[in-house]
Amino acid sequence: MAIIKLQKKTRQGIRRRWMTSSLGAVFLILVFAITAFSVALGSYYYSTMSSGLQVKAESVVEFFSGYPTQQEYYQRVAAYINSNPEGKDSVEMQVLGANGTIRFSTFGLAAFSSPGTPDIAGALDPESPKTTPWMGRDPSTGEHIIAVSAPVLVNGRAVSAVRYVTSLRLVDRQMIFIMALTSAVGFVIMAIVYFSNLYFVRSIVDPVAGITEIARRIAGGSYGVQIEKRNDDEIGDLTDAINDMSAQIDQAEKMKNEFISSVSHELRTPLTAINGWAETILNGEVRDADDVKKGMNIIVSEARRLTNMVEELLEFSRIQDGRFTLSMEQVDLKAEFEDAVYTYKEFFRKDGIELNYTDENEGEDFPTVEADPERLRQVFCNLMDNAAKHGGSGKRIDASIRREEDAAVLTIRDYGPGIPVDELPHIKTKFYKGSSKARGSGIGLAVCDEIVTRHGGELVIGNAVGGGCVVTIRLPMSGSIENGT
Repeated sequence: MAIIKLQKKTRQGIRRRWMTSSLGAVFLILVFAITAFSVALGSYYYSTMSSGLQVKAESVVEFFSGYPTQQEYYQRVAAYINSNPEGKDSVEMQVLGANGTIRFSTFGLAAFSSPGTPDIAGALDPESPKTTPWMGRDPSTGEHIIAVSAPVLVNGRAVSAVRYVTSLRLVDRQMIFIMALTSAVGFVIMAIVYFSNLYFVRSIVDPVAGITEIARRIAGGSYGVQIEKRNDDEIGDLTDAINDMSAQIDQAEKMKNEFISSVSHELRTPLTAINGWAETILNGEVRDADDVKKGMNIIVSEARRLTNMVEELLEFSRIQDGRFTLSMEQVDLKAEFEDAVYTYKEFFRKDGIELNYTDENEGEDFPTVEADPERLRQVFCNLMDNAAKHGGSGKRIDASIRREEDAAVLTIRDYGPGIPVDELPHIKTKFYKGSSKARGSGIGLAVCDEIVTRHGGELVIGNAVGGGCVVTIRLPMSGSIENGT
């Protein structure tokens, strides 16, 4: 059987769903992580700067406290501003009057203006002045700034405020750089996840697509095709299952075709004999009484063979669709087997075949068994027919019965050519005929095996020592027996 390589066929549905779900989840996680990191980092930077400015403002307020008059306070402030090096860096120190107007500034450009920001209002609040931080846009320049205003108190009343202001331009730029860097890292992670998922999905989707294509071919009638197994994983297990199914379907199809051919031949042969002799007798071409009797015997024999074949097919049909049942009762197994032996003994004698019977427990009581006598007779007759059909060339058939502990053992042995060793495992398979040229449908042994199995027994077929085939039936003498439906 040809090995068909897996075809590369994209299944956009599975791939799209897999990529969307996996990449979507990773994307949301990365967005959340980058956002949380940026917010935490920005909060850390801004809060650190705000705390630093607050410490500075409160330190300066404490330095300026203790001056009894406003004139001395402003003189001290002016001296501090002129000598303080903070006017040379990015932090601007402002001293505001009680009305919120800037009186002094280390930068000098903002003097006598009124920023009107919330931090000033909080520091100069008549009810509860307190040190207040604020971050936002400068009203005059629109620049992003952070400011802290601390009140200068005289008798619990805010008479002035010290305000520290700095631009957030560098911090914002640093934050933008960090966000860009983290976004780039996130993009790299997304790219890694995308390509790894793409490889993973392709390693699943492509083999599945190929398996689907092969399954379609099998469904279309290309039985027996095999898929190339690439990996020893779940896909490999699926490949093995499909290959096994394909092989079994191919074998079943071949056996079915052989069965149809065999049954057609089996039906045509007796029908031809029946029609031929019936027309000959009807036309009056045979006048001798002996010839007429011979022709009628042939018609009866062939009709009986057709009836047996139809019954066999009906039994097989009942087994297949679950309508096969047993009518259980207490049966004298030994008597039933002996009846079958003596019935066939005369038939075989006419064909020159000697049928010998042995009761290995002669003289001993043989208990009855719970069984369906009609079904057992069917098994015995079928096995006797097979012995004569396939092993009749040995001109001898031996039948025996014995008791082994709680089981009855019946054997039927012929002295024919036996069964090829490679065919023994399949001999009870439905439709299987092997290399035998004898006529038959190939389902008789399958029906016999089913009947014996439903009686809780076992049907074993093998080659006998010294040549020929031996069939062994083992039936329980006691215990529960299946009455399957």
